[in-house]
Amino acid sequence: MMDEPKLEWGRSLHGDLLRRWPRDERGEPVKPAYLTKRSEMDMDAALLVNMLEAYGIPCLTNYPGTSHFGKIVLGMSGFGVEILVPETMLEDAEALCEGCGDAFAEGEENDEL
Repeated sequence: MMDEPKLEWGRSLHGDLLRRWPRDERGEPVKPAYLTKRSEMDMDAALLVNMLEAYGIPCLTNYPGTSHFGKIVLGMSGFGVEILVPETMLEDAEALCEGCGDAFAEGEENDEL
């Protein structure tokens, strides 16, 4: 007898983020730390979150103000999205963001040629 497939494609599971979030010496989840605020207009936030996740840094997103409503109605927030990471991984996340910005700037220079 085959097991029923889990219908999880296309949605993020909150329990999955909690499972991947690092824990302190007491077994409690590490506090989230503010990394940056990005726009959703050009997929900047989604690309950054996916890059960080690819490097093993779990991300928590927060939509400030009334942005949750915009996210539901329009599919994106007009006020941007705040990206938070575990405070123990903040330095690594900042270094990746910095390196990503440098690579993007180099790409823009090459486009001008």
